[in-house]
Amino acid sequence: MRSFVWSSSLLICLANSLVLRAAEPSRPRGTPTAIASQSPLRLVDWVTPVAFPWPEDDLELGKPGGDEEPKINYGPPANEPRKTLFQWSYGTTFSGGPPVDDDLQTDRPDFVEASTTVGKGVLQIESGYTYIRNDDPDDNSTTHSIGEVLFRYGVIEDWLELRLGVFPFSQSQSVPSPTVTNQGLDDLYLGVKIGLTPQEGWWPEMALVPQMTVPTGHKSVTADKALAGVNWLYGWDVTDFIAIGASTQFNSAVDGTTSQRYTEWAQAVTINYNLAEKVGAYTEYFGFYPSGASTERVQHYTDAGITYRPTPNMQFDIRAGIGLTDASDDYFIGTGYSIRIK
Repeated sequence: MRSFVWSSSLLICLANSLVLRAAEPSRPRGTPTAIASQSPLRLVDWVTPVAFPWPEDDLELGKPGGDEEPKINYGPPANEPRKTLFQWSYGTTFSGGPPVDDDLQTDRPDFVEASTTVGKGVLQIESGYTYIRNDDPDDNSTTHSIGEVLFRYGVIEDWLELRLGVFPFSQSQSVPSPTVTNQGLDDLYLGVKIGLTPQEGWWPEMALVPQMTVPTGHKSVTADKALAGVNWLYGWDVTDFIAIGASTQFNSAVDGTTSQRYTEWAQAVTINYNLAEKVGAYTEYFGFYPSGASTERVQHYTDAGITYRPTPNMQFDIRAGIGLTDASDDYFIGTGYSIRIK
């Protein structure tokens, strides 16, 4: 009986060995090296990372091994805020906005104001003096505009700027007689400048200034009414030497004789010249076109000036201009000083 059990066990083991050997995959014939190079499949091959060429970040998507299209940056570089409210296209080949790291750009001394804002957290103070002479049969007057202080401060974003203007004056008028002298403050100026677009090729750099005056001035010059308007600014850097700027304004005004409201349109074009690293100049035309006024007439002017920047944050200026129509002041001259505080 014991011999039968042993014999049966031996037969079972032999049969099991044959079954296992039949289940093994066939091995290639060859040298021992070729046979040894084929290792059996291990569990670790399924649980460890496989060397698929996944992109390290989103910017590598679309490269060989990625499954998505590459990301395109529509606007300024990553982590850099947009310097203007809008842009002309989805490209990134243009620049614009506040010249915070460059020489300051001022709204004076020309009539056309800068089409850029000062930048978030930047305070810019622009001031000056202007002597105005008019020698007409019905208006012989001399006016001194002293101070002409304009405060500009960037808030919230680089493209938004708050504006406050305070304009002291002294005026002597001998016709009609007797001579009358008045001095004090003109109506307070308030405004907001919005940087709209940077320049892209021939598409201009633009800004928009909703503005108004508040009747706080001396009785001889105040309008006695709040007068609102808007100033559209646009310009182009043509070459390193020449830049062109322009403005189109629509403002409420008061007729000096009838005290009735009317709309005054103002158009101006200026050409700026970069004469040297710290010296600039400009030539300009500007005009006032009353619409709906009883006695006010069209005025045309031309002027020119020079600017000097001893430092990137400081500027001096001088200017002079003449009137081109009978209704215009005969001539004016002036000087100014501007500073930027960052």
